[in-house]
Amino acid sequence: MAFVLSLLMALVLVSYSPGRSLGCYLSENHMLGARENLRLLAQMNRLSTHSCLQDRKDFGLPWEMVEGDQLQKDQAISVLHEMLQQCFNLFHTEHSSAAWNTTLLEQLCTGLHQQLDDLDACLGPVMGEEDSALGRMGPILTVKKYFQGIHVYLKKKEYSDCAWEIVRVEMMRALSSSTSLQERLRKIGGDLNSS
Repeated sequence: MAFVLSLLMALVLVSYSPGRSLGCYLSENHMLGARENLRLLAQMNRLSTHSCLQDRKDFGLPWEMVEGDQLQKDQAISVLHEMLQQCFNLFHTEHSSAAWNTTLLEQLCTGLHQQLDDLDACLGPVMGEEDSALGRMGPILTVKKYFQGIHVYLKKKEYSDCAWEIVRVEMMRALSSSTSLQERLRKIGGDLNSS
């Protein structure tokens, strides 16, 4: 028990650096992990996207929410966390195991899980939503509905190879946008809890 307490105390001390909030700094390693996840998704390509054009679908994520400046830092962290969690859930299923190279899929899920761990320390209450359609609905709810639509689409298409290819491309787009948002937040001040 004393060893566990010592280990936890060491982790707390290592994650703190002067001038930063405890555990809320997205390191360069976090950003490298985000880019590695995109690389893994690209490697998972098994079909020509052109052969699946008939299966294309607009899943309805308001990209301006992720790519624009609509979100405050606390909201952005919550949205990023939800996107990563939902993406992890999507690829961590029995259906996805049947569709993809197992090694690449495991590496992707491990990378997404690591990013989630990094963001866990930064989660705070979502504050300051604007009185807009997004603000009323809530950015997190918007992300959940987006991923719910993806799950419905896959089920409707009976988890076909083309359906998974369309979803893979969509996830590359979503993770690319979320990585860009993370990089912008990191450049703004490094410490994601300052507003």
